[in-house]
Amino acid sequence: MSDELKQIDHAPLSTNQATIIVLLLLSFILNTPWLVSVVAFAMILGTILKKPGFGFLYTAAFRPWKWVKSDFFADNPEPHQFAQGFGGIVASGAAVALWLGASTLGWTLAWVVIVLAAVNLFRGVLRGLRGLLLAEQAKGARI
Repeated sequence: MSDELKQIDHAPLSTNQATIIVLLLLSFILNTPWLVSVVAFAMILGTILKKPGFGFLYTAAFRPWKWVKSDFFADNPEPHQFAQGFGGIVASGAAVALWLGASTLGWTLAWVVIVLAAVNLFRGVLRGLRGLLLAEQAKGARI
């Protein structure tokens, strides 16, 4: 891991995490193992390319339509890539288990990915809110 921090846009990371959560929840509700496979593929491909697997949604739609704003700050990209790779492996295991008929194992693994992505996503949201609070306090606002 590099000790040097880089300016990283966290908006594509958040978009990626939210998309993973939504698609895996939909796959569970609709009982569609193929959708778990799609999520796993996107996560692993994103890890190989060192980009968020569903980051293209941010680039192609959310940013141009101004639904999500860029969120740059100094960070290290390796932990994000590791988390996506780990999630992709677990999601792949979920997909394989579902295709082999081990639905309890498959859906449990899918839920592990959902929970981990949610923790990461909401930790980032809380970090952003904390930054906003600190910025307001620095301006002298009473909060």
